[in-house]
Amino acid sequence: MDLRQRSSQVRSPLVAQHRLTRDEFYERAARLDETALRKALWTLYWRGSAQLRERIEAQFDPQQEARRRARAQQPPDPELVLRQVRDFVDLARRGSYLAGDRRVSPTERSRWRMAFRSLAKDAQAALRHEDVDTAATAVELLVDLACETRERDLFRSEDPMQAAGFVVSDAVAMLWSRLRDRHGFPGFAERAAPQLLRWEAPYGWTRYGFGSVAEKETTLAQVLSGMLQIPDHWESFASHYLAALDAAAASSPRSAPGRGRSRARDAEDRADSLADWHLLLLDQLQGTDGAELLDRLADHPALAGPEHDHLAAVLAHRRGDIAQARKLIGRCLAKRPGDTRFQETARSFDTG
Repeated sequence: MDLRQRSSQVRSPLVAQHRLTRDEFYERAARLDETALRKALWTLYWRGSAQLRERIEAQFDPQQEARRRARAQQPPDPELVLRQVRDFVDLARRGSYLAGDRRVSPTERSRWRMAFRSLAKDAQAALRHEDVDTAATAVELLVDLACETRERDLFRSEDPMQAAGFVVSDAVAMLWSRLRDRHGFPGFAERAAPQLLRWEAPYGWTRYGFGSVAEKETTLAQVLSGMLQIPDHWESFASHYLAALDAAAASSPRSAPGRGRSRARDAEDRADSLADWHLLLLDQLQGTDGAELLDRLADHPALAGPEHDHLAAVLAHRRGDIAQARKLIGRCLAKRPGDTRFQETARSFDTG
């Protein structure tokens, strides 16, 4: 420790101890004339922090603080936010925050998380604006980007969403709530069902599944379960969801060149990600007018693999087809013998 550091540590407590009381301050200030007071105030204003300057300016114009607070309560302009989000997302997908790109300075590359955090805050705040759809598009772009960061290196971070502090499930809950308020339940379901298909992540949107962000996350299936209040809601949303699955099946290529993936692999991954949602649908629609939708779900070509067989097995068991149920759960265990949920389901079939 050098002499200057030691000296500053000694002086700091003395400064705090000798701070003037209000009466002492007023007494000394009374000795100054108007010119000296103005000079002292100017020194504070010019050298002080932004917060201090705002407080001094508020004394000059008492209405300024009220206007500033009113502006702060107004949602951001959705069009402006959307343009900023589009630029940021485009640069990120082009790798501009990783390598040399004149459009992104070295400082911006190292401070990307602050830019992401600011855009996410503005986009969600813009949902309070009348132009909900434009703000919703901005939020949607950021959630898409968040999903991509789980598998793609777009920023200089080992765990991008943990670094950015972005809780995807909270942002989606706010988005869906505003879409429902703005467009009613049918309009919300039409837009949210494809988003559920695209975004659901049973283990969260951080790469490693632990940390302050992961602790705040929940599945989108749970978000929806709190929004679908009556049986008609579940049936209506399930219909839109099946339409989204139909679109996914129609657009899915037989193979994905360059990625070594197949349509079957995509269908299996999709079934894995949405397994909890499918079981929720089974619980809510079984025995209702929407029960026939479960048959379409259990046989849907956009889904495949052990989780899809598990859904079909549970559905068969509840309908009394024990032999088919046992056959299907046996197929699940043959592919994933260590899966505890499959094991528990098999035991319930034997005892039920």
